[in-house]
Order: sequence, then C-alpha cells, then structure tokens
Amino acid sequence: MIEAIMHGMILAFGLIIPLGVQNVFVFNQGASQPSILRATPVILTASICDTILILIAVQGVSLMLLTFSWLTTTLYVIGFFFLVYMGWMVWKSESTKETIEAKSMTIKKQIIFAASVSLLNPHAILDTIGVIGTNSIQYVGSEKWAFTFTTITVSWLWFIGLAFAGRMIGKIDSSGNTITILNKVSGVIIWGVALYMLKQLIT
Repeated sequence: MIEAIMHGMILAFGLIIPLGVQNVFVFNQGASQPSILRATPVILTASICDTILILIAVQGVSLMLLTFSWLTTTLYVIGFFFLVYMGWMVWKSESTKETIEAKSMTIKKQIIFAASVSLLNPHAILDTIGVIGTNSIQYVGSEKWAFTFTTITVSWLWFIGLAFAGRMIGKIDSSGNTITILNKVSGVIIWGVALYMLKQLIT
C-alpha cells in the first residue's frame, strides 16, 4: 500500500510540475485575478478534468489488459520511451516566453478555457493514459485505488498551490529562472520514473 502511494505521488508530481499550457493558465489566473477566490473556477475545472482523465485511464487500461495480456509489455515499453523523451523535452525548456498572456476573465470564460486546455491537450491525455494508466497495471484492489487516489490528490493540491503561487510571484519573477529550475527538477523526476518502469519490465 505504501509503495503504491509513494509511486503515485512521485509519478504525479513528475508529470504535473512542467508548466505547460494548462498549468500556465492556472498560474496566470492566480496572478491576474483580483483575489484567489476569483480563480476558484479555474482551479476546480482543471482539477475535475484531470480526475476524469485519471479515472478513465486507470480503469480503461486495466480493462484492456484483462482482455489483451500482451499489451502489458507493449505499454511498458511505450511508456518508458515516452517518459525518456518527455524528460528531455522538459529538461531543455528554458523560459516562459510561450506562456499565455492571461487576463482577468469571467467565471464562464475561466471554466471554458480551463476545460479546453485540460481535455483538448494531447500531453495531458498521453500523460494520463500512456503513463499513469500504464503504471497502475501492477496494482490491484486497494493498492490500485490508493495509487489512483494519490495521483488525483496530488493533481488537486498542485492546482491549488499553483494559483496561490501565481498570486505571490507571478508579477515578480519575469526572467523565467524559477520555472527553468522547476523544469530541470521535473525532468530528473520523470527520468527516475522511466527507470522504475524499465525495472518493472525487466523483472
């Protein structure tokens, strides 16, 4: 149980820390809204969308593997190479020049935009189905639920923390140094998870 929780925590943080479009939008809304309460629609929408994707990934991948057992090895191999590639892309990301110029939005616009960057984001889909879903294969019963609940919890806590961080440092650090450091750390974590998957594949 503890291994499943720790695995889910490390994996979720490794995948969610890189500041892609979804995270940048949450961060910038936290910085641009007049109060953190006004950024709540974005936080809730992004968190709920991630929860849905994770549940679909874990349950869907599990059902497929019960029918096609040979997919297990295939998914581990794909997941390993995808994580190695993703780790490299995150590692070499140096600045925030491509971030969204977020302005104070109405509740409706916040929800629509947050949902679109969450559910129409290829990286988010690949992360959940290709990585979280694949990593859930090794767990059953209560351990699988512990793994799933942990990844979902990390996602919620991250989006909440990201909005608060936006309020504090969004308008202070314009150089991108902080985000560059976060991306370096995330790249190392992602590579660590890739090695863990390789170990599971070999054993």
